[in-house]
Amino acid sequence: MIRVAEEVQEARRAGRGVVALETTLVAHGFPPGDGIEVALASEQAVRGGGAVPATIGVLDGEVVVGLSAEELGRFDASARKVGPRDLAAASVQGAVGATTVGGTLAVCRAAGLLFLATGGLGGVHRGWPSPPDVSADLGALAATQILVVSSGVKSLLDVPATGELLETLGVPVLGWRTDALPLFYAARGGPPVSARVESAAEAARIAEAHWKLGRGGLLLARPPEESLDDVEPLIERGLAEAAASGVHGQAVTPFVLAWLHRESGGRTLRANRELVIGNARLAGEVAAAAAAA
Repeated sequence: MIRVAEEVQEARRAGRGVVALETTLVAHGFPPGDGIEVALASEQAVRGGGAVPATIGVLDGEVVVGLSAEELGRFDASARKVGPRDLAAASVQGAVGATTVGGTLAVCRAAGLLFLATGGLGGVHRGWPSPPDVSADLGALAATQILVVSSGVKSLLDVPATGELLETLGVPVLGWRTDALPLFYAARGGPPVSARVESAAEAARIAEAHWKLGRGGLLLARPPEESLDDVEPLIERGLAEAAASGVHGQAVTPFVLAWLHRESGGRTLRANRELVIGNARLAGEVAAAAAAA
């Protein structure tokens, strides 16, 4: 059911670091055509950090760990969005399944991968408990021995509430050279992190110690290099537009992202691309540091 690419298998046999990457970013996170470019650039960034990329998705009845460039080209807007609950159905039904962070984490747990890079982590939705919507990413992260590198929590969510839930779940939130959880597009304004780290080697050592204590996942939050501090009003308007248009559930994020990219004149699109690729590079560096320890 799980097919692991030969390059990934060879890397693991050789003791090299491997970084998992999701596929919802390819299929639903960017305008048509841009997603594949960002995916390939992210894989190159992982290699630049000293590790091997393993982009994960469901294809032709298999969960694939390490998609080829040709296979990645099949992940477009028609792909099914696949979380932890959806992996089996997507596989059996032969769907093209673009894995969310939670879905990717579930595969990493089954395949024994220790590092994952993404844009932003899912969490508690704004307005909770009405609707009572909490991303499956959080439960999957708490249950998996893995370190996730992201630019904090997705900007459409309730970041302080997500931070509180991560604490409840026992998930360390490490700040990459910052004392506060980034707000995805904005580098400042989030709640305090549980610990600040200054180097990839330090992050790798903390993760290893956390796992030796029998614990689960960790979040390494990397602030964007260019902080868009004026995006919050646009996010509020985008969410209101989604509600007025009857968009709900898994469709909200791609709808609002497309709205933001358009209304910001492309600023959020450029920022999204840069932070995804930057997170991939950092994850590669942490994975390489862990392999060298």
